[in-house]
Amino acid sequence: MKWKLPGIVSSVALALALACPTTFAQPPALKDGFVDVNGVRLHYVEAGKGPLMIFLHGFPEFWYQWKPQLAEFSRDHHVVAVDMRGYNLSSKPAGVDAYDIHALVEDVHALARKLGDGHAVVVGHDWGGVVAWAFALYHPEALDKLVVINAPHPAIYEREVNENPAQQLASRYMVVVRDAAAAKGLAANDYDALTKLFLADGLRDGRYTEDDRKAYIQAWSQEGALDAGLNYYRAARLGPPDAATHTPAHGNYTPDLASTIVKVPTLLIWGLQDQYLLAGNLSGIAKYVPDLTLKLVPTASHWITHEKPDQVNGFIREFVGGAPSAADEGKAKR
Repeated sequence: MKWKLPGIVSSVALALALACPTTFAQPPALKDGFVDVNGVRLHYVEAGKGPLMIFLHGFPEFWYQWKPQLAEFSRDHHVVAVDMRGYNLSSKPAGVDAYDIHALVEDVHALARKLGDGHAVVVGHDWGGVVAWAFALYHPEALDKLVVINAPHPAIYEREVNENPAQQLASRYMVVVRDAAAAKGLAANDYDALTKLFLADGLRDGRYTEDDRKAYIQAWSQEGALDAGLNYYRAARLGPPDAATHTPAHGNYTPDLASTIVKVPTLLIWGLQDQYLLAGNLSGIAKYVPDLTLKLVPTASHWITHEKPDQVNGFIREFVGGAPSAADEGKAKR
């Protein structure tokens, strides 16, 4: 089954939201929307009123990743979780060049202007974090605050993937997913590889339900979605140096490295069990982010937003201010 009609999307999103396990007492009513920006049509889910807060997912996720955050921050923000271009119900433009970092950043910039006054708190994980870093570098005037979760600053990642053998090994998958047949392989056997990537453990321990699994497969099943998501890697040309020539990797996902100082207050949350982006990506971060709050979680992996949603919410709430977190309110009542 594929979602094709906007009329049925809202009921689906609301049903998924009501099923979201969270400490928030009364889940917010999520509203679907579509907006035409920067040559594409983006689908998003929103809730709440107040300052704009935009959530950017990574691969292979979609807006659904942010359900616990939508529940928490809709209490005093206008929260928007977007399907980034190529994903789920958003447009899937043809060609690798359509997924260049500049296009991805301008999608977010235009979205902030369409849904608010052009200013926002931007929260990004994985590829969403990469876009969030670049957004901060290109449009600092549009950012109130920046929150990045397990995504490296572009200058530091370029250093690590070229100089750190451990990160080079951890990044070998980036070469694999750029292959033209990668999407077909990931979709094989009812998306078995993707399910094992980040859902399998959660399904075993109860963090995810069968409905969660079905929601992800439904998103991955949208025509062209998997290949579009992989185009992020292809357009960026990310990965370790060429094994044969040892030519360094110089991804085109980063702006001019001479101007990579992030000028906005930034919260960086990092699960130290990340197997793909190693802790070396934290070394020297203060040089590039002078106004930095760093939160390390030794027991969390790359999928920290799923593993530790209340802890992630607490970190973000402390950083952005506003109402006490729902979890803290619950503790106070007890």
